[in-house]
Amino acid sequence: MSEPVQLSDESATYRPDPAILQLAGWLGDPVAPADFPQTVIRFRNDRAAASVGLAGLSDDDWAAHFGRFQPLEGNLPQPLALRYHGHQFRVYNPEIGDGRGFLFAQMRGSDGRLMDLGTKGSGTTPWSRAGDGRLTLKGAVREILATEMLEALGVNTSKTFSVIETGENLWRNDEPSPTRSAVMVRLSHSHIRIGTFQRLLALEAADEMAELIDYCLAQFPGPPPPEDAPGRDEPAIRLMHNVVERMADLAASYMVAGFVHGVLNTDNMNITGESFDYGPWRWLPEWEPGFTAAYFDHAGLYAFGRQPEALHWNCGQLAVALRLHAETAPLVAALERFGPLYMAAVARRWCWRLGVVSQGLEADTQLVAACEAAMRESKAQPDAFFFAHRGGRGEPEGAFGEALAAYQPVGDTHDYWSDAAPQSMLIDEVEAIWDAIAQGDDWSPLHAKVAALRRMGAAHGTAPVPQGHA
Repeated sequence: MSEPVQLSDESATYRPDPAILQLAGWLGDPVAPADFPQTVIRFRNDRAAASVGLAGLSDDDWAAHFGRFQPLEGNLPQPLALRYHGHQFRVYNPEIGDGRGFLFAQMRGSDGRLMDLGTKGSGTTPWSRAGDGRLTLKGAVREILATEMLEALGVNTSKTFSVIETGENLWRNDEPSPTRSAVMVRLSHSHIRIGTFQRLLALEAADEMAELIDYCLAQFPGPPPPEDAPGRDEPAIRLMHNVVERMADLAASYMVAGFVHGVLNTDNMNITGESFDYGPWRWLPEWEPGFTAAYFDHAGLYAFGRQPEALHWNCGQLAVALRLHAETAPLVAALERFGPLYMAAVARRWCWRLGVVSQGLEADTQLVAACEAAMRESKAQPDAFFFAHRGGRGEPEGAFGEALAAYQPVGDTHDYWSDAAPQSMLIDEVEAIWDAIAQGDDWSPLHAKVAALRRMGAAHGTAPVPQGHA
């Protein structure tokens, strides 16, 4: 049951480029995928596939490559389960790695970037510990919804590339069991994590870290550090500046989207600044900084309002790891840029979502504060708030009305802005979409939601990003 989608005329040519092989001897372990009882295509993202030249695959070939994991031509001969460490809720864990996934293939996208196809639920690996290496179908459906909504709201996110139902019954503590199973493939711009560097620090593997730094700078380039940045020509310092810039923008994008990731551990932090791996995520029902997504986050470490702090802390862990190749002072100087970069990114993205032309950082920051105060007072759901006041609509009063009155609208032409209500992704709708699948095997609400979210994304247009970053 593949996803209906309009393909663009700019489909890429498939260009395999398994660049990771230069690091594979110490970065990962060759593994075999699970042999599933069945492979039923439930979601194929032909829009994402077109960007890497794979939209022309037949359903049979799609199932063979993304359900049975037959190697793609010219690509990795065998999947790699990547090795890494990480802080999980601020507790260091050296016993992790790809426990139910692997890197399956790499290729160049239509924009020339190196892209990864990685899996979730593809079977056990040396890093599975006591896990079964599987993914519930509900978990896969939730990841489709998260990635599509985030992409529509301008967040730099992985794409859910494929979901195939696998015919196994799984037992889980957090949902009714037995439950249906799936294997998912995600399209990402790298799977190199902050935790990848932490592992090399723990092993004192200076030579391997130098190789990894060079790989990241070559494959995921960014703008040079500021002219006055100490150590700006050193590879480790250049990488640190790039990651800080990307993470500050990612934190801002979460906040403007009203999104709570739920598990912002260092092993879930991609050095490209791309958000991925969606478990207990939520969207805000109202503007509440203390709102948490994970039922096990008892201390609220990754609550909505603490996400910028979490990403800043994670950048600090990268700085610690990079001490293998750089002095402390220039790393700290890079880290100290996070706060100002974050504030600028919030202002930039806020104006974009509100549909107004920026008036400069000082005025934009005051507008953000007025909006937040108005949302807290009215208890408006954030998606509804942005929609109601898009481009200065809604005749707001008080400090927010005064601030918004000074702004010019961007001039929306998309008919989405004439809808009766905006798209949102609150938990009741998520559960209703899943219930249709679980109770009646009805996938139409999911496909309808994906189409609606893509229409919303088209209405918003491309989100602003930091200068020099793609």
